[in-house]
Amino acid sequence: MVAFLDDDTVVRMKVELLAPAGNIECLETAYYFGADAAYIAGTEWGLRAYASNFTREGIIKAAALSKKLKKKLYITVNSVIPEEGLGDLAAYLFFLADAGVDAVIFADPAVLKIMREENIRLQKHLSTQVNTFNSMSAAFWHELGVSRIVLSRELSMESIRELIKKKPVNLEIEAFVHGAMCVAYSGRCLLSAVTTGRSGNKGECAQPCRWEYYLYEKGYDGQYFKITEDEKGTYILNSRDMMMIEHIPELIEAGITSFKIEGRMKSAYYVASTVSAYRRAIDAFLSGTKDGGLAGRLKDELIKSATRPFSTGFYFGASGQDTVKDESERRYSFAGVVLQDASEGWVTAQQRNKFLLGDTLEVLSPNLQDAAFTADKILNMDDEEQESAPHPQQTVRLPCSLPLKKGDILRKLI
Repeated sequence: MVAFLDDDTVVRMKVELLAPAGNIECLETAYYFGADAAYIAGTEWGLRAYASNFTREGIIKAAALSKKLKKKLYITVNSVIPEEGLGDLAAYLFFLADAGVDAVIFADPAVLKIMREENIRLQKHLSTQVNTFNSMSAAFWHELGVSRIVLSRELSMESIRELIKKKPVNLEIEAFVHGAMCVAYSGRCLLSAVTTGRSGNKGECAQPCRWEYYLYEKGYDGQYFKITEDEKGTYILNSRDMMMIEHIPELIEAGITSFKIEGRMKSAYYVASTVSAYRRAIDAFLSGTKDGGLAGRLKDELIKSATRPFSTGFYFGASGQDTVKDESERRYSFAGVVLQDASEGWVTAQQRNKFLLGDTLEVLSPNLQDAAFTADKILNMDDEEQESAPHPQQTVRLPCSLPLKKGDILRKLI
């Protein structure tokens, strides 16, 4: 958060790094790699119906972990609420408050109305689904009890600065800094509902904007034409992913309270990679450390976990969609996760993707930078040697002199 005292003076304060967590492993990973807060969804009224999500028992466990680690936990209740769902909504919100969740991220005004009328003690965060674009809209929601606005991803940096200068003093501003972009205004799209019967506004988006499409001329059946193409195919609707790692100083100085990473459908590896990079970038700026090429190195790090090309979204106008080059030709796979601290020259890990004897395994860790080791031996838990680790989630032991810690990530170049 940044408090503006006058035109020339800015007092820098801690900004929040907010991570996605689709399951308990991702939540633990987010906190381990330095997230200040995480957002999750229950099995009800979230916009990622096909993520693992959290049962009520899982929500209680997640809230307890967050309190133990002095982190904040937010939960999405941001789908449209059908009439038949209103009867159960209040009880669910009371449950979240009792479980120890810190805030609800909502879009439907029914959620806000119930929380106000029933005096449910949860912070109220307005979802990006509402598409807040200006300071008057922000003030309107603040007057109704909203403590934080999640800005629409279509806002420019200049617009965000103006909105923050004019907003109510106590209103927090959250903005996306990394992850998938939607072809519509923050999810207000019916393409999936029309083509597949799965509504994005109910968390069931099939992402048809990511599919490949062809054109054909009537009368020439069987002759299909790509509009544009590269070596991977044609994509005429999908957006590049957002990456703002090189613009952390501008985001902090704009006065944004919370930097949000998209990705509740993503793996623990993705969470580790993104949280680690943004944590380092934020801390470096707030500590006054000169860049020294750090932003470029962190950008390369994020590319290693990418599946799509990047852009700066709409922060610098629509042209920002083309400002970041396509992803690196080097591709990495999530090889495994360390299960316990390394001891006596060995580390125990759980396999996530196949790796072979002799492979170089890079380490992603909040405690080590640019670390790697070679899998000179692979032992199963009966101390039998293997030529590879081919079995999903198999526990193996590897010789390693590095001081690896539980939760560190292993990856390999493919």
